[in-house]
Amino acid sequence: MGASTLEAPSRTRGGGSAGAGTVGHGLRKNGQVPPRLLGDDPSVVQLRSRIDAVSGRNCTVLICGESGAGKELVARHIHAASPRAAGPFITVDCTTLRDTLFESQLFGHVKGAFTGADHSTLGLFRAASGGTLFLDEVGELELHIQSKLLRCIEENAVLPLGAVEPIPVDVRIIAATHRDLREMARRGTFREDLYFRLDVVRLDVPPVRARRNDIIPLAEQFVAAHAALYEEPVKMLSPHVKAALRSHAWPGNVRELRNVIEHALAFANGECVTAADLPEVLRHAAPNHQPEGRSTNGRRKNGQTTGTRRRVVPLKVAERCLVKRALRATRGNQTRAAELLGVERHRLARLIRRHGLTASVWSQSS
Repeated sequence: MGASTLEAPSRTRGGGSAGAGTVGHGLRKNGQVPPRLLGDDPSVVQLRSRIDAVSGRNCTVLICGESGAGKELVARHIHAASPRAAGPFITVDCTTLRDTLFESQLFGHVKGAFTGADHSTLGLFRAASGGTLFLDEVGELELHIQSKLLRCIEENAVLPLGAVEPIPVDVRIIAATHRDLREMARRGTFREDLYFRLDVVRLDVPPVRARRNDIIPLAEQFVAAHAALYEEPVKMLSPHVKAALRSHAWPGNVRELRNVIEHALAFANGECVTAADLPEVLRHAAPNHQPEGRSTNGRRKNGQTTGTRRRVVPLKVAERCLVKRALRATRGNQTRAAELLGVERHRLARLIRRHGLTASVWSQSS
C-alpha cells in the first residue's frame, strides 16, 4: 500500500491474507510479508512510533478505536515485530460466544467437564503459547468471564473447565475495544482491576475521517491490490469518485472503504472507476460533487442550473439514516445490511440499539 495509509491485509489467490505493498520485518514461515502500519498523517506517525517502542517488550497492550479502524492490524503489527513473531497469533472475538462455550474455547476443558465434552481441548490460551493472544472487543465480555481472564493474566496460567490444577501458559495479551472501558469500570459493567491490568500501554487508532489525506492513497492501494488479485490492469479513480470518498463520513472506517472499492471495481467496465460504480450511499456523497457529465460551475452542459450544494447534517443523524436505509433495502436482514454498510454484524446490532431502531421503523416503505 501507499505511503499514507493504515494498511489492511488483502486476500491472495492462495487463500491466505497478506498486506499488499507492506513494509515488514522479514518474511514469515509461510512466505507472507508481516503487516506494517504506514502513513504520513501525524496521528499515524505517532502510532507507528509507539508500536515500534512496545513491540520488543512483553507488556499487555490495549488498542482503542472505532470498529473497522484497523485495531487488529495494529495488533498483528506488534506481534510481527516482536520476539514472538515465529509463534502463533490467535484472535478471540469476544462478541460471539457466551457462558460455558466461551470458557471452554478460551481456557479449554477436560473430558466429561460438561454434557457433550467427549474429549479434552487445549483452549485458545494454550493454543497461543509462545505467541500472542488477541482479545478483540474485550469490552463485550461478561463479568464472570472477566474475573477468570484476570486470574489467567496475573498468574500466567489457565484452569480448564473440570480441571483442578492450573496449567502454566506463555502468551502475550493484546486487547482491543471500541468502548470506553474506564467509564464502564466506573459504572460497574467492566472490572476495574481487569481494566488496569489491560491498560498497561494504550494505543489509539484514529478513524479514517480524522485522516482525510489518507483516504485516496488507501483507496488506490485497494484498487491496486484487486488488480493484482484478478490479474487485470489497475483502474483509475475519477475526480468525482475521489470527491465522494473524501466527503463520506466512513462510519465503517478502513473496512467500509475496502468494501466500497471492491463494490465499485465489480461494476467498473472501463479504465476508470466512475461515480456510477459506487454504492448508492456514496454516489452523491460529496457536498459540492458534480455527477459525471456535468460542469463544475453548477450547471449542466446544456446550461441548466443544478442544485448540487447539499445541507450538512450531524453525523449521528446521517448514521441513523444510513442504518435505516440499509435495513429497508434488505427487508430487515441484518447480515446483508451489515455487508452493505461495510461493518460487522455485531457492530450493526449496536447501531440499531443505539438509535432505538425497531422492525416497525425499517419495514416502512418510505
